[in-house]
Amino acid sequence: MLTLDARTARRNLPFDRLVPALRDAFIAGCEAPERHHHHGVGNADDSTLLLMPAWSERYMGIKVVSVFPGNGRRGMPGLHASYLLCDADTGKHLALIDGDQITARRTAAASALGASYLARGDASELLVLGAGRIGSLMAPAYASVRPIQRVRVWNPTTANADRLVRQLNDDGFDARVATDLEAAVRTADCVVGATLSTEPLIRGAWLQPGVHVDLIGSFSPVMREADDDVFARGRVFVDVYGALHESGDLIEPLRSGALAEADIQADLAGLCRSDHPGREHRDDITVFKAVGTALEDLASATLIYEASQS
Repeated sequence: MLTLDARTARRNLPFDRLVPALRDAFIAGCEAPERHHHHGVGNADDSTLLLMPAWSERYMGIKVVSVFPGNGRRGMPGLHASYLLCDADTGKHLALIDGDQITARRTAAASALGASYLARGDASELLVLGAGRIGSLMAPAYASVRPIQRVRVWNPTTANADRLVRQLNDDGFDARVATDLEAAVRTADCVVGATLSTEPLIRGAWLQPGVHVDLIGSFSPVMREADDDVFARGRVFVDVYGALHESGDLIEPLRSGALAEADIQADLAGLCRSDHPGREHRDDITVFKAVGTALEDLASATLIYEASQS
């Protein structure tokens, strides 16, 4: 069995290959049972253990993820993951792959895939909430599908925002720290939430016509990045319909009546298969809520493994 480290995983998941690979995977589909959630594991009350299996005709695999939000106080990432890829015919274990890179890069790539259908074609200014591992990937991911030039970064810890801005400027973006979140939301073409917030950060009253809002962070009922008005004002799309029962960003507006299940326009598979046209008017406010799916992990692990064999 191969062991493929973070450097190998990162090298074999460039966004110009990963985004199309995810599109193909959503079109083809695979078996991806509902993920297992276990909360309050280990020695942290706010921790989560996730188990995410999936299988297709050629491969099967499972990702194990531990989420410990309090790690930020230790100067450590809040998320750790590993992926076990197997042969679907024999069950043979083929590779143990760094799951942190899979999780971060497939999350950013799935958001970019959604934006390829939902963001305006001329979108050039991106606001990123969150300067962590996933937040740091959003600009290059979006730039693979839209002409992103200006990037604004908001983060509760300014030092982390400063660090990401320096990195993005080195990578050729016009990047700055956003100190006024409302003002930054009002001028952005695309607003991406990549935080572990439990309180709404993005307000529907701030959204301007034509903006695309991409919510990544909330994967449990107690987590939220946007208020009810965001969903009341926007045309809402999801990566998978299971998000309706997993994310506080959807659970709460559904409970309050600001959003109805019938209001959901399509999932990512429907967009990829052209069951829905995506953005229909320039002034539409589009909202994409993602919680992730094991299909994305399997597609990413396959890409890494097959590249390592060539």
